Amino acid sequence: MKQKVLFISSTGGHLSEMLQLSPLFEKYEYHIITEKDKVSEALKEKYGDKIYFLPYGTRAKLLTYLFKYFYLCLKTIYYYGKLRPKIIITTGTHTAGPMCYLGKILGSKIIYIETFANRNKKTATGRLIYPIADLFIVQWKEMLELYPKAVYGGSIYQ
Repeated sequence: MKQKVLFISSTGGHLSEMLQLSPLFEKYEYHIITEKDKVSEALKEKYGDKIYFLPYGTRAKLLTYLFKYFYLCLKTIYYYGKLRPKIIITTGTHTAGPMCYLGKILGSKIIYIETFANRNKKTATGRLIYPIADLFIVQWKEMLELYPKAVYGGSIYQ
């Protein structure tokens, strides 16, 4: 029986990075969770019932973001209960935070891949997930100075 693995990220560049891991998908009983927007909705054709969506939110509109984030947290609880992943792999950002913490509390292994976009400063999500990650991967050697327990994995882009 294949291990249950959840791949989760926000949309945009983080999703682009996560999709670089697609050769791994078929090795696991996998599911993908990302934010719903026009680009990510198009992935439904390729991934079918393997992809789920959380509400898209931006902190630029703080008041509506707070409500959307609360809803995102509720959907996270629902999806975790439905999927019950043994491993959660994420390339960030805020969309993945609640899932990683819930998963950690309930016994999932957490693998976090810090974004390729940052070469010399921590991301907000990286700071939040670093203390709970079972494996924290950076894509730049310089990042090992900021995250001493991390593993250098090189660029996610092939």
